[in-house]
Amino acid sequence: MTTVSRAMLAGGLSLALTACSTTASSSPPAGGLVATAVQGTSHRIHAPAGWTVSLWASVPGARLLAWAPDGRLLVSRPRFGDVVALGPAPGEQRTLVAGLNQPHGLAFRRDTLYVAESDQVNTFTYRSGAVSARKVVIRGLPDARSAELGGAYAHALKSVAVGPDGTIYVSVGSTGNVSAEDRDATPERATILKAPPGGGTPATFARGVRNGTGLAIAPDGAVWTAVNSRDNIADPADGRVEQSYVNDHPLEPLAKLTQGRDLGWPYCNPDTDRTWDRDFQLNPDGAKLDCSKLPRVEQGMGAHSAPLGLSFARLAPPYGQGALVGIHGSWNRQPPRAPEVSFFAWSAGNVGPQRTLLGGFQDSEGNRWGRPVMAVQGPDRAIYVSDDLAGAVYRVVQEIATSSK
Repeated sequence: MTTVSRAMLAGGLSLALTACSTTASSSPPAGGLVATAVQGTSHRIHAPAGWTVSLWASVPGARLLAWAPDGRLLVSRPRFGDVVALGPAPGEQRTLVAGLNQPHGLAFRRDTLYVAESDQVNTFTYRSGAVSARKVVIRGLPDARSAELGGAYAHALKSVAVGPDGTIYVSVGSTGNVSAEDRDATPERATILKAPPGGGTPATFARGVRNGTGLAIAPDGAVWTAVNSRDNIADPADGRVEQSYVNDHPLEPLAKLTQGRDLGWPYCNPDTDRTWDRDFQLNPDGAKLDCSKLPRVEQGMGAHSAPLGLSFARLAPPYGQGALVGIHGSWNRQPPRAPEVSFFAWSAGNVGPQRTLLGGFQDSEGNRWGRPVMAVQGPDRAIYVSDDLAGAVYRVVQEIATSSK
């Protein structure tokens, strides 16, 4: 075990954040947010008034997060092939498990830890900051080493969620931006697959999900996904691929999944009103897929938001219960879509519109010092945010309003 002081973590991370920053300023805060210093760094973040943001740990390549039953925060690091455990003591950090193939998704069901590698899903028995009894519960998932793909796989990272009954759900991204053959592959790609409790051969749960990296179980037990949609689609009105149209199309869905749901890719594209357009290049006459029959998307994020981690939390008023989404930010939009942590209020089994909870990671010229991946609520009710560009995990403490009598 390696234990470092909070001061050392903050100092080292401050240097890392400064090194990757191209500018000290950021865009003006969105409505209702104020510029707030990230304690321990030279940066400022946009957060609700009265909230505090600080460095909690330096974790290069930090991606998805999960809280262990003993109060440790687990962080996946696909680039390093390991999962890191943080806490519970301040500054405590150790490698929980190493030697994995691009580990990404993490989930718990009681004392069982699920880890999604690029080619399989494992379970471990977790106790007191240690794992044992590794078991492969889903195997044979496609990645760049799959013989039929010839080393080409744009979305190899997998996410995992476990339903109330123990059913295992795993995201399998598309081979590329447009690879319609994924819909006929075995196992099917561009899907959310499911396997029975305890594991087994997975079956397609939802299809046409280009890259559903955001995968989580809602408070009512339903499965939700946040999806990275296609790049560079043609305007269905004239068939042209133009930046003015690409900038805001297609929507990035936040969708509730049911058995057999189809999210359209690559034949139908979600429009800004959450209905569906036929893809001009692949499905101009609707012969491949009747887009008019697809249910409206529950909610969505701006085109090229690149949503990654998804979780559900209960925040202090005025927010309440809702979904948290790590918005990684775009690469092919002009100007780039800014990274942020988004909040979607939860009510009666559905979510409300997107609301920026944390921003300020990008300046007005598109330069970034950070890119949030996932936000989760801790046992202390604070919000913890991973950032793979800065190599950081932030701790966000909410101001709790009190009324005088």
